[in-house]
Amino acid sequence: MRIAVILVHYHTPELAAGAVASLRRDAAQSGLEIEGILVDNGSDAAGRALLESLPFELIEPGANLGFAGGVNLGAARTRAEVLVLMNPDVQVLPGCLGALADAVRAGAAVAGPRFYWDSGRRMLLPPAEQRSHASELLALWATREERGAVRARRRWREHARRHWEARQPLASYALSGSLLALTRAAWEEVGPFDEGYRLYFEETDWLRRAERAGQPAVHVPAAEAIHLHGRSAVQEPRSSLWFEESARRFRERHYGRWFADLLERSEDWLRPEPPAGPAAGPCAAPDLTELSFPLWVEVSPNPTRFPAAAERLTGPPEEAWRFPPEIAERLAGTELMLQVVDAEGHELVCSSFGA
Repeated sequence: MRIAVILVHYHTPELAAGAVASLRRDAAQSGLEIEGILVDNGSDAAGRALLESLPFELIEPGANLGFAGGVNLGAARTRAEVLVLMNPDVQVLPGCLGALADAVRAGAAVAGPRFYWDSGRRMLLPPAEQRSHASELLALWATREERGAVRARRRWREHARRHWEARQPLASYALSGSLLALTRAAWEEVGPFDEGYRLYFEETDWLRRAERAGQPAVHVPAAEAIHLHGRSAVQEPRSSLWFEESARRFRERHYGRWFADLLERSEDWLRPEPPAGPAAGPCAAPDLTELSFPLWVEVSPNPTRFPAAAERLTGPPEEAWRFPPEIAERLAGTELMLQVVDAEGHELVCSSFGA
């Protein structure tokens, strides 16, 4: 099975070098041969020199094509049977590529890994959000009042835990484009990424089209990777604007213009200032000694407290729970929401803290 890894880069050469190193280690351990393609959407002279030293074919389009354009350019450069699309802020863990390849051999057209936020594999990152008319309205209601937020978190939590607790490949299209394996046959039937999405939603759109085409997709728990979340997007000052543009494009295409208009009009009266939360402190240290286990500790940058990363605790920690320092360092200055939730989904403790 010939596998091509297409890595799309933008002003993060050190991250790209780390991603390539992790891929080479994993491929060697798994006995896989990979064809590496690195699309450089933007770098300075020092960054370009580092990229040129990597054992990947370097493609320089001369402009920022966005993730979609970079992927399309890389896919057109290879005839590999399997395409692995990847962000530079991802590091695969041993066995990741092999597990994704096994899922494809077993009949999946698309496969995605389990993501962690930290190298210690404590904090699980959530699957992609569910996308439907109902979920969009519920997410908007969640910004208005706590009743809506509670209901939205309950629905999201069921979705997230279904993926987090999976031990075998799980049929799911809630996959992340930060690392996605797909067959050449699926790519040719569904078509390329839509380059109208300059940033965000391009893989969500493609996966929705793949689902409609009947191409099976799976979440693969045995395939593990670390996602240094948000490290690439912060290099682009227009990322917030592009997110809004991409969200609008996705909604018009998959829900209809009338629904996209409705959501935008509703934001004027359904999106007040969020209520003030607990005072932020230097670190979160919830007292877990009086609670029953297992428990989930959820952490989110969103005032609505979802989507969230989470750590599952099967028993009391030896010391007070602490946020992984490496994530705190990456998110320095960010206010985060923390909540402790029991196995049935009841929210027991809520606080905020500064990373």
